[in-house]
Amino acid sequence: MRFDLVDLQLFIAVADQRSITRGAERSHLALASASARIKGLEEALGVALLKRGRRGVELTAAGESLLDHARLVIHQIDAMRGDLAGFASGVRASVHFLANTSGLSEHLPKALAGFLREHRDVAIDIEERESTDIAAAITAGAADLGFAAEHALPDHIERFSFSEDRLMLVTSRRGPFAGRRQIDFQEAGACDFVGLTSATALQMHISKHAARLGMRPHFRARLRDFDAICQLVAADVGVALVPEAAARRCAKLMPLAIVRLRDAFANRRLVICARSFKTLPRPAKMLVEHLRAAAV
Repeated sequence: MRFDLVDLQLFIAVADQRSITRGAERSHLALASASARIKGLEEALGVALLKRGRRGVELTAAGESLLDHARLVIHQIDAMRGDLAGFASGVRASVHFLANTSGLSEHLPKALAGFLREHRDVAIDIEERESTDIAAAITAGAADLGFAAEHALPDHIERFSFSEDRLMLVTSRRGPFAGRRQIDFQEAGACDFVGLTSATALQMHISKHAARLGMRPHFRARLRDFDAICQLVAADVGVALVPEAAARRCAKLMPLAIVRLRDAFANRRLVICARSFKTLPRPAKMLVEHLRAAAV
């Protein structure tokens, strides 16, 4: 049985868009051609891959299985192209690495700089993603490595601890709790908050625990950047929960007070993760060993 890479890329696009029409557009194919290719795949495999309906398509169990394999194949093809293209530019290998905001801004730069300095024939393609997106990409085989908050990862993803990064409450120096060393999160329930956008993994983590405590925090502003959040907190707009590394960095530049949270959920474990460390390409394995040595 032979598979056409165009067919596999089309099938991924259709699955992602939940529509043959939009999948065809994303793959730059005419609708009739795309429909024929999908039908040809189903005939070659002898099984239905899609459930067609008025509002689009849904994957069958066989379709879900093919999607997983197709993503792996396309990822490996892209990695091969990248590695071979590297020979022409003098760089012989690359690693696709996804990292969350905290990792990319606070925890990884020093370790990655050391690795790149020691391995001048390896390039790292670093992309910023939310921890939940990283988990999905690693599961699908769309990236080599990830740096994420462990609470966002499913059990089947392999990982090792890289660092601890507690969530801290930050307030202006004239704001509530500025004179306190530590508090329970629930004590801040009546305060105005500045937070991350609601779709981020960290904000969902905070919201989940707020709900368990019966809290409904009032947000004056939501942003995607810890520095911007801390600037609003310093201007006394509200209080915020941010990772300790970002809080201490911003406190050096802004009039902020940092207060420790006693709650267990505030202790975040940050990990390096992969679908399987044993099956990683050699450059990725080299980076893993470097990061293990650099782990706190």
